[in-house]
Amino acid sequence: QVQLAESGGGFVQAGGSLRLSCAASRSIFSLAYMGWYRQAPGKQRALVATITSGGRTNYEDSVKGRFTIARDNAGHMVYLQMNSLKPEDTAVYYCTASTGVGNYWGKGTLVTVSS
Repeated sequence: QVQLAESGGGFVQAGGSLRLSCAASRSIFSLAYMGWYRQAPGKQRALVATITSGGRTNYEDSVKGRFTIARDNAGHMVYLQMNSLKPEDTAVYYCTASTGVGNYWGKGTLVTVSS
């Protein structure tokens, strides 16, 4: 079991920045990876970025160069720094953790980007 809690969502104008945080009940060093997904209105949940315990990262193409995923040294916090935000980034952002056997999800945090 992994409990996840996201924070940091909010309302921002296009071009602005937000940082999302995810607090995990287990360290990333005991997990396969952690990451962020998002679900825009009327769309399916989609990958944003992932990070492994070794620090290897993966990004969805539309956020490359704008978003950065990182973890703290203890491995219980994962962050998503979002810069140059666009209206199309508006979505509920979910933190996820994979044990390699199953995936766990937070409740999500809403990010709204106005034009």
